[in-house]
Amino acid sequence: MTTTSTPRTVLITGGNRGIGYAIAEEFLAQGHRVAVTARSGEGPAGSLTVRAEMTDSASIDAAFTEVETALGPVEVVVANAGITRDTLLMRMSEDDFTDVIDTNLGGAFRVVKRASKGMLKARFGRVVLISSVVGLYGSAGQVNYSASKSALVGFARSLTRELGARGITANVVAPGFIETDMTAELPEAQQAEYKKNIPAGRYGSAAEVAKAVTWLASDDAAYISGAVIPVDGGLGMGH
Repeated sequence: MTTTSTPRTVLITGGNRGIGYAIAEEFLAQGHRVAVTARSGEGPAGSLTVRAEMTDSASIDAAFTEVETALGPVEVVVANAGITRDTLLMRMSEDDFTDVIDTNLGGAFRVVKRASKGMLKARFGRVVLISSVVGLYGSAGQVNYSASKSALVGFARSLTRELGARGITANVVAPGFIETDMTAELPEAQQAEYKKNIPAGRYGSAAEVAKAVTWLASDDAAYISGAVIPVDGGLGMGH
């Protein structure tokens, strides 16, 4: 099956490394106009990199204005930027909790709210929120992170009810363990333990996540909204 896709203006938050970078690469390969936000570093060659701070609405507004001027109104937004502050609940500080919620969930809110203006005007839009298998599966030491990621499901579903009649879809992609710089740093024994729990028996690649995201943004996925698409090798089944 070939994915048919009209060239769109795409903005990916946190597109300077890992999954965000791979998503940007895949959109570029499919012929889209691509911008990424980054606090530091750059997106892939051929993309426009703009600076944005996910906890600051004014910073996000300025980034959107820069993208709109260079590439036109944003038609596809991928909320990928996120942070972790892992520690057990008993040791988790207020800041550990609120910083993660404000960046991961608050950042998605600010970015999607700003993007929705142009989408409503165009009566077209694709919102893809990058969650995580731990959003619904849970993970010890990640009360803050998993809460921020599971909240994206309710966000996407409420957005679907608000904007679904305007040609705008909102979906969630929930990656499992993906080969990135972060997973590469884990000790061998821990990696082997994680892989034992994954039915596919391996970590996923960032490219596999990117393919799911670009498909949700394509013309083929126009009737899919409020969905959670797991890309986790079967790890989170039933959650």
